[in-house]
Amino acid sequence: MAELSTTARPYAKAAFEHALAASTLGEWSVMLATAAAVSQLPEVKKFLSSPAMTTAQQAQMFIDVCADTFNAGGENFIKILAENKRLGLLPTISELFDAQKAIQERTVDVELTTAFALDSESEKRLAEVLGKKLAREVHVHTTVDPLLLGGVIVKAGDLVIDGSVRGRLAKLAEAINS
Repeated sequence: MAELSTTARPYAKAAFEHALAASTLGEWSVMLATAAAVSQLPEVKKFLSSPAMTTAQQAQMFIDVCADTFNAGGENFIKILAENKRLGLLPTISELFDAQKAIQERTVDVELTTAFALDSESEKRLAEVLGKKLAREVHVHTTVDPLLLGGVIVKAGDLVIDGSVRGRLAKLAEAINS
């Protein structure tokens, strides 16, 4: 994974800088996410690995499949990736691009795992508190895990806050055993 990130980083940075200069971060994020999804399709992987296909043919196939999503800049980006035999990096490029976009826009995706479904008011208050703590705009995604017994687990990037009853019981058991 580290090698993929290292190889993909200059492409993601170039796409990000171009999109930022053109004020089209959202559009580029969608283009890259679409291209990443297409690149993972089994038929496309087979096509891309075929030695009979030229890089121009590979690029054109990508452009044809994603024609509704790509603008001229996106098409040029795909052509450059194809020429450099880097179309397989699209998922990593998309991920790195979105990380840069989140930093630029001062946003963060937060995953809340709760023991039971939260009402919209509780979710909104939690998002506000997290937004102040992280100094970013928070986009909340909630999942329910009844095994937590109670409480909530918050995941925001590398930050994990385990406020669940199950987590507290595990810490208590660890403290007793040490």
